[in-house]
Amino acid sequence: MNKALSIILCIIALSSCTYSSPDNEAHTETPASETKVQTFVYECPDDFSFVARIETGKAWLFLPGNTIDLPQVPSTSGTKYSSGSDTFWSKAEEAIIETSKGKHAGCRNNRARAIWEHAKLNGVDFRALGNEPGWYMEVSNRHDILLVTDYGQLTYRFTSAVIISMPHSRTTLYNASSNGNMIEVVIKGDPCRDSMSGEAFSTTVSVAVNDKRYTGCGKALH
Repeated sequence: MNKALSIILCIIALSSCTYSSPDNEAHTETPASETKVQTFVYECPDDFSFVARIETGKAWLFLPGNTIDLPQVPSTSGTKYSSGSDTFWSKAEEAIIETSKGKHAGCRNNRARAIWEHAKLNGVDFRALGNEPGWYMEVSNRHDILLVTDYGQLTYRFTSAVIISMPHSRTTLYNASSNGNMIEVVIKGDPCRDSMSGEAFSTTVSVAVNDKRYTGCGKALH
């Protein structure tokens, strides 16, 4: 059993519980996974790939079997980070990385993968998305729900939820209300395929907020 499936089963196995917060909100604001920190997933022509997490004056590089952080240094073109022995240079969506193990050039950011990796590094536990209209949902801290719908026009945040688990049907329900808004999330451990990209996911997700319902796919990130 892979790690993602194990986490999904753990979510499904949760007992019903509540979490209260005095600042329940449902309004437009910057989502947890859309901060000033940037995340890129670079794929190189030689089949090497890595994740770059860019913060102010620093770059974290998540390499196969190793993680390094590099300070930003002056560069006449693009943005450069280097420790002397390891160097990372990027410009727009392209990057070059050189370490003691070799050099990889022509690496390009995979924007679709970067969105999911960015959410994961920001502490999101579960993420789902759907189409027509485009929407996505993020669950953090077990009970916190962020829902962005209608191609980013509407954002809802719920910081308190009731979780109901039904292990026999591999289903977990989330129910929450805030400022007159109500949400119900149904996560089922059934295979799902994105209607636009064709990407395969491990769960199907249905979200009802007020009088609207959204369907799509999702997966655990930790």
